[in-house]
Amino acid sequence: MDLTPLAFDSPVDAYAAQARELLGAHQSGQDWAVRAFHTHHPRFLDDVYRWLPKRLPDSEIRDAALTLADAQLATARGYNFLDWEALTAHAAEASQPGSPVHRFEAAVEAVVNGQADELAAMLHAHPALVRERSTRVTHFDPPVHRATLMHYLAANGVENHRQRTPANAVAIARILLEAGAEPDALASLYGGEYATMSLLVSSSHPAGAGLQIPLLKILVDYGASVESTGSEQSGSPLLTALAFGYADTARALVHHGAQVNDVAAAAGLGLLEDTARLLPSASSHSRHCALALAAQLGQLEVTRLLLDAGEDPDRYNPAGFHAHATPLHHAALAGHSGVVRLLVERGARLDIQDKIYHSTPRGWAEYNGHGETAALLSSLHPASGISTQDYGETPNLNPAVSDVE
Repeated sequence: MDLTPLAFDSPVDAYAAQARELLGAHQSGQDWAVRAFHTHHPRFLDDVYRWLPKRLPDSEIRDAALTLADAQLATARGYNFLDWEALTAHAAEASQPGSPVHRFEAAVEAVVNGQADELAAMLHAHPALVRERSTRVTHFDPPVHRATLMHYLAANGVENHRQRTPANAVAIARILLEAGAEPDALASLYGGEYATMSLLVSSSHPAGAGLQIPLLKILVDYGASVESTGSEQSGSPLLTALAFGYADTARALVHHGAQVNDVAAAAGLGLLEDTARLLPSASSHSRHCALALAAQLGQLEVTRLLLDAGEDPDRYNPAGFHAHATPLHHAALAGHSGVVRLLVERGARLDIQDKIYHSTPRGWAEYNGHGETAALLSSLHPASGISTQDYGETPNLNPAVSDVE
């Protein structure tokens, strides 16, 4: 929403005022209100990818007959609540100083804002707080994510406006861990159960802040596992880091003991000899994952090895590895021209569209600013691709959205 997020302890009346403002702005045709309804109201979201706005002209949303109830729902969804009732029930408790919800939410704010002294004081006064969990009812899967304070530090899977990494995130982690935070506690996110480590190594916020690896190290120092500890959906931290393009983080996991005993992990890391050794006994699924990772991470010789072994360059990637697109899409997105050329030489089609944004690999390359790669794709097949104007948005590599089928 274009409205400034309210303070965590705002009363219900403040949210109600925002909903009325949204409705009034829509009725007067303001662009920000059109965008807010398009982004947050379920009526205007895709029927399959429930986070994705439908391809609708602004005029259709501007002309829609919307009520205060619609504005309340869009407002609630803007804060990631399931509906208006869930938002108001939460606000009624969070706005009461001294309530358990207020106490937990205040601690969350201290974590994501890097307020170390305030957080330490809260934990000293209420030692059990470090193991308490969110009670928010969201529109995520599952609706109650039950995140601990440590999960918020991963900046992944929780409320969108709280997904940020303060400059002193490592110090915040140390405060939490020394206070007794469970490094491998699981939260209910993305349709499964995830530990902080798996969320951390797939999150763009700590990576962008240059703190993904330092946070990984302090988690390990306090006993966090570098292997899979969550549900099947969460996978291993090593494969997760590779799937989200964080090769340095993946290597840090290996340095701290993560086992490279899967052909997909070896392929993503560019370990040619290990890939060759593991390939003969690998399952079809693991080989499929291996090609997806090798192409995405620009591992040219490993990609060649997998293609020589019969892997199909035109298959959409497997679930958990950005299954809405092909290896060629991801190689193009990252600007790996050598891998792009190899895939095309081995028969990869240039006209296949991804399942979400309906663009070809050239469209992905163009949108991400890889003009050389886009030009290469055009030279290989001049009719391929969709322009950046037609393409719309960049591929979303967030695990919450990228693997929904």
